[in-house]
Amino acid sequence: MKTLLWLLLAAAVLGNVIGNFAVADGPLQIVVSSLCGVVVIGCGVALYLLRERDPDAFDKG
Repeated sequence: MKTLLWLLLAAAVLGNVIGNFAVADGPLQIVVSSLCGVVVIGCGVALYLLRERDPDAFDKG
């Protein structure tokens, strides 16, 4: 699951970069960038929620 999310995150970032160069200025560029942004935010949140937590993290220090 995490591998798929990392691949999707990388594809969305790459798609956003390519979309900025390949798509002419206008509404289509806004749509492409918005969709890529939503995917990046979604993947980031999902990866954050799926991270492995250390149960003793608060006891250390």
